[in-house]
Amino acid sequence: MNTAKEKKILESTTFEELLDAEYGKQGTATREKFEVDAETFILAECLKEQRKLAGLTQQELADRIGTKKSYISKIENGHTDIQLNTLFRIMNGLGRRVRLTIL
Repeated sequence: MNTAKEKKILESTTFEELLDAEYGKQGTATREKFEVDAETFILAECLKEQRKLAGLTQQELADRIGTKKSYISKIENGHTDIQLNTLFRIMNGLGRRVRLTIL
C-alpha cells in the first residue's frame, strides 16, 4: 500500500472517511464496485440465514424451486449474480416475501 493512502487510512476518524481513503469518494468506479460487492455479500448472507432458519439444506431448497444445489451455493457465496425473479422464487420457496425499497 502506498504511504499516502496508508496515512489517510490511519488518520480516518469516521467510517465514511475510511471508505473514502480505501475505495475513493462516492461516485468513483472503485467505490461503486465496493458498494455493489458489499450489497451482494449482504444479500447472499441474508439468503443463507433465511434458508437455515427454514431448516433447509441447499439441496432441499434447490429441489423446492427447481434448480441445482450448485446454483444455490454460488448465490450464497456471492459467486453469481441473481436475477430478481430467482430471488422471488427462492424466498417463496423459503415461505418468505420480498419487498424492495428504491432509495
